[in-house]
Amino acid sequence: MKSTLKAAIICSSLVPCILMPAHGADLRMSWWGGESRHIATQEALTACGAKHGHTIAPEFTGFSGYLEKLTTQMAGGTEADILQVNWPWLPLFSRTGTGFADLRDLSDQIDLTQYSDKDLASVTVQGHVQGIPVSTSGRVFFFNKTTLDAAGLTAPTTWEEFFTAAQELRAQKGDDYQLFNAVSESAQLLVQLAVTQKTGKDMVDPETNRVAWTVDELAAGLLFYQRMVDSGAIQSRKDEAAEGNVKLYEKTSWSQGQIGGSYEWNTTYFKFSDPLAEGQVLDSYPMVRFADAKTDGVYRKPSMLLSISKNSDNQDAAAQILNCLMNEPEGITALGVTRGLPASAVAMSALEGAGLIEPQLRKAHDIMMNSTGPAVSPFNEHPELRGVFIDTMEEYSYAMIDAQEAAEIIIDSANDVLSQFDPS
Repeated sequence: MKSTLKAAIICSSLVPCILMPAHGADLRMSWWGGESRHIATQEALTACGAKHGHTIAPEFTGFSGYLEKLTTQMAGGTEADILQVNWPWLPLFSRTGTGFADLRDLSDQIDLTQYSDKDLASVTVQGHVQGIPVSTSGRVFFFNKTTLDAAGLTAPTTWEEFFTAAQELRAQKGDDYQLFNAVSESAQLLVQLAVTQKTGKDMVDPETNRVAWTVDELAAGLLFYQRMVDSGAIQSRKDEAAEGNVKLYEKTSWSQGQIGGSYEWNTTYFKFSDPLAEGQVLDSYPMVRFADAKTDGVYRKPSMLLSISKNSDNQDAAAQILNCLMNEPEGITALGVTRGLPASAVAMSALEGAGLIEPQLRKAHDIMMNSTGPAVSPFNEHPELRGVFIDTMEEYSYAMIDAQEAAEIIIDSANDVLSQFDPS
């Protein structure tokens, strides 16, 4: 009797009582990733399983094929107890917030206070928390400080300063210099940034499940992008294509500092700083804004989330393991940064204290987290919706259609995609 009670309840004056199952549970966890993530996750599961008295069978693979496998399992109710889920898949699996267990119902096991309200909002569907945001990423401004200094410039804080700096850079250094880079997805997200700053709205209204912007609002964003091209601040889509659509970090003009900056994911700092010629310094900066902006317009999202199956017979046990992976020393130490900079405050503090967070990444992360903006809908990254946005922008860039026509096409096409997810 005493041993049963001891296994059932562990209490102390310092630690709240934690209800423990009399017998450990047999759980499954599925995820995708590379070898380093596979090794680290298995080590974390072993450590957390030993701590909480459960066994966890790992199910891991590469990214290719993971969605198809998960779709089949979810349809048949055979998914693992703990699942790694890509953030844009939330509408596919939890359209009404009931696809996974609501983690607020398991908050006696999962410490949700380690996550900001912004982070939790990004994984909440109709009031139901559908997973823990493992890491958070967003777009920030990177500028080559060496290039700006050589022209006597500072990083712009407003868009008018941006255009003035672009003109001055070319006047000082010649027409081979551009202040900024913006092609494909980056160009699309700059348009989205402009419209969000002006309106205070994300592209998708979560209440109506339709595009939140008017045609005129989106057309103004497209005209803003065209101003960047016409002023020489960025290279035209036509010129980019003529050069072979080379990735920015592969361009000689980038490595030599002839392109002064870009709008990129905060986690990619070293991807863009490493190719720079010796002596050049890349830094991250707060959002460039309109003078009348309603918000910074930050595009911030979970890179992925860990969810608990609504069909799990052992949700409390799964929640203990999930919390251990994200918020307890055993999981934090084993996982490190194999899934990016952690969204958990206690994990970030622990890894930073251990010297595992590069200062440049932390700076970009803090800028992204401290910037304001509406919650970003996962529908923004629906491949069909994003594809039509980028393709239509290309037609606009080649003057095949005007800004008003392009805005109408984007909004109508996006609403067609969104209508497929209306409640039946």
